[in-house]
Amino acid sequence: MSTPIGNLEDITLRALKILKEVDVIAAEDTRHSLKLLTHYGISKPLISYWGEKEKVKAEEVIKRLSSGQSVALVSDAGTPGISDPGSVLISRALAEGIDVVPVPGASALTAALSISGLSTEEFTFVGFLPSKRTHRQKKLAELALEPRTLVFYEAPHRILDTLIDIEEIFGNRKIAVIKELTKMYEEVIRGKVSEVLDRLEKSTIAGEYVIVIEGRTKQKVSLDEALSEVMSLMKKGMGRKEAVKTVASQYGLSKKELYDRSLQA
Repeated sequence: MSTPIGNLEDITLRALKILKEVDVIAAEDTRHSLKLLTHYGISKPLISYWGEKEKVKAEEVIKRLSSGQSVALVSDAGTPGISDPGSVLISRALAEGIDVVPVPGASALTAALSISGLSTEEFTFVGFLPSKRTHRQKKLAELALEPRTLVFYEAPHRILDTLIDIEEIFGNRKIAVIKELTKMYEEVIRGKVSEVLDRLEKSTIAGEYVIVIEGRTKQKVSLDEALSEVMSLMKKGMGRKEAVKTVASQYGLSKKELYDRSLQA
């Protein structure tokens, strides 16, 4: 079940009804969920499935469900399993033939996209990028030619480093960085990557961030230009076959011809 991502009023009537009716609530962090429940005067038994506890606690939840009890699964904010814990428990329930019913609600992903000012016709949600810089740059290199709008989540202590890597690998594209969605200090910064970086470097870095980036614009290129992009991706850590496949798909070129040329180069 989806819960508010900041503003406690962003919860559906259906969600409140179910929270009041279930036998138990499985929460990512019971302390966090208790704030929401207390706000709406709801008192129910809570089970924490935070972090390493999820596999163990999943079995307890399955036993309760198998005995006929009803369980509401919630994360600290948003929807369980979407860049949040919950997928282990959901998979176990499905494996046991137990119905899993979605109760939709607030989403940082769709909220950020809707106000980004960038194309929402097609998009790719990546979630959190790797924390280690070499791994993060490799992942960004894999996405560099993606034509669809890209959406990332990022923590405050990595936001500047991530944007620096994005500018280095993607170039100076249009971007929207949304801070503290639905909360008191919500802020949206739009512009080119360099402009957003400049503003963020002069502001207070705090809270959770959503990064929305325009996709790579398709264009006709020569084989030599495509080969140059293949070599660039390889220098950034991507394997030859993967780099060739990525570039060839982006420009509609022959993978075999481009691969053979890369070997010659």
